[in-house]
Amino acid sequence: MTTPAIETFALAKSYGTTRALIGLDLQVNEGEIVGCLGPNGAGKTTLIRLLLGLLIPSHGRAEIFGMDSQRDAVAAHRRLAYVPGEANLWPTLSVAETLRLLGQVNGKVDLTYQAELIDRFSLDVTKRVRALSKGNRQKLILVAALMTRADLLILDEPTSGLDPLMEQAFRLCVHEAKDRGQSVLLSSHSLSEVEALCDRIAILRAGRLVEMGTMAEMRHLSALTVEVTFSRGVPDVTKIPGVSSVDVQGSTLRCQVRGSVEPLLNSLANSGVRELLSREPSLEELFLSHYGAPAPDVANDSDQ
Repeated sequence: MTTPAIETFALAKSYGTTRALIGLDLQVNEGEIVGCLGPNGAGKTTLIRLLLGLLIPSHGRAEIFGMDSQRDAVAAHRRLAYVPGEANLWPTLSVAETLRLLGQVNGKVDLTYQAELIDRFSLDVTKRVRALSKGNRQKLILVAALMTRADLLILDEPTSGLDPLMEQAFRLCVHEAKDRGQSVLLSSHSLSEVEALCDRIAILRAGRLVEMGTMAEMRHLSALTVEVTFSRGVPDVTKIPGVSSVDVQGSTLRCQVRGSVEPLLNSLANSGVRELLSREPSLEELFLSHYGAPAPDVANDSDQ
């Protein structure tokens, strides 16, 4: 069996009486893309800082390719690249100089791929960092991370400030990384981004991992939406098992169904159905089903 790219064991972090992360057991396998979702204060950034060895856990431990993120931080960092949501870079350096410096820090750069990335992200390497917009600064740190071909990419809000065209370029890069066998942990508020890219999704809420799985495995978290238009009167479906949120507008019925849809379909079989539409819940609906007020002992700060 291969060693997981990331593995945490009852990982926890507290700030006094405030618990930012609580008993987290998480695994990211080699060649896998895992998306980490959660509202501000859910613990996403705290998790990343613990993985990078920037914070000391209050309990438990985190490993990068079997190496302790605290004791073996230097060795672990040789196998990963990190993209923050916003980076403080050297304002007087040019883009080319910044890439050269960051490449030297990492120790390995695929120069051919670097040139391809610069072109793909339309990055002007002659500009000084202080002259870059937020979006161009983000493109710079994305190129700096991706050009290393690191075994593990840890991406914290990586498309912050990017326009839709550049977001598509980013998605292409992540797919290429997966094809090469690289692992990715992606923390994002972009639900469509996570849905498009990730093999599995971890939902954090109030410092806890509340759900983890593939999209197919997580469909049970939200109901199927059904809309039916009838050629005659709308039947009463309120007593059918699993049916809720019934709304009737004229000859159109809208409702939600949890569990099997068969009882609803059986009841509608002889009801003059003219049109029936159904759709599975989107990732946004799955995600929002876990929203709610955080527990009082969990941090609300977006930096935690």
